[in-house]
Amino acid sequence: MENMILAQLTALAHPRRLAIFRLLMRRYPEAVAAGDLAMTLDLPASSLSAAVAQLYRAGLVTQHRHGTSLRYAADVAGAGRLTGYLVDDCCRGRGAFCPQDMGEPAEGGMVMDRKWNVLFICSGNSARSIFAEAILRDWAGDRFAVYSAGTRPQSELNPRALDLLDIKGHDTAGLRAKHVSEFQTEAAPKMDFVFTVCDQAANEECPPWPGQPVTGHWGQPDPARATGTDAERMLAFRQAYGSLQNRIKAFAALPIAALDRASLQARVDDIARDITEEDA
Repeated sequence: MENMILAQLTALAHPRRLAIFRLLMRRYPEAVAAGDLAMTLDLPASSLSAAVAQLYRAGLVTQHRHGTSLRYAADVAGAGRLTGYLVDDCCRGRGAFCPQDMGEPAEGGMVMDRKWNVLFICSGNSARSIFAEAILRDWAGDRFAVYSAGTRPQSELNPRALDLLDIKGHDTAGLRAKHVSEFQTEAAPKMDFVFTVCDQAANEECPPWPGQPVTGHWGQPDPARATGTDAERMLAFRQAYGSLQNRIKAFAALPIAALDRASLQARVDDIARDITEEDA
């Protein structure tokens, strides 16, 4: 056990390997192609291969072949063994100095006397995150206060996205593109859930959200980049909308108040994994 822990600590002690692991955690449970990792982190293929190989041997990433490429995902069980060892053995469970296990609910689950705050993030905040905001607000606005933002928001919402929302019967009057920094101030609502809905936003470094909200990655291709006829371009928006709608309906159906945080995080990860397989 200690040999594996030492191997994990050694693997994470290099900035390049730490960056790879952090990116894979942000994209979890998605498996990311080696070429995508290399391009995002601006690494030569040889350097990426050596770094990922050490993380794999240390039990921090998993790998599988998809066609002609290798894909990697964070090994959350392996990471859990590392953090568990550090808290339970090294810190001896001292709450004043070490983080405590988030798996035990205070009173049965995430019981609150207010709506749960949910934030959807993509790069432009002009289509995908706007879809998610509108869908969840109309589907379960009585239980969730819903927001969206972008890491590099557009000045205007995508007109095709607005047309589709109108067709689907959503009220678009209050929708606007916003920078994610609006929700990182002390006066901003404290988020209970934060979802990235594009790979570009998940790839970017950002500080941890206060309060350790439950997070998820529901990456969607950018429909604004679709080419072809008007019908083909609109189809890309319909596909993004439908995929997000499937996830959001599954999320809204979760018995949130009855689940502890660890179980809730696992269920959110399952939604990303299961719906992705259906889409494929």
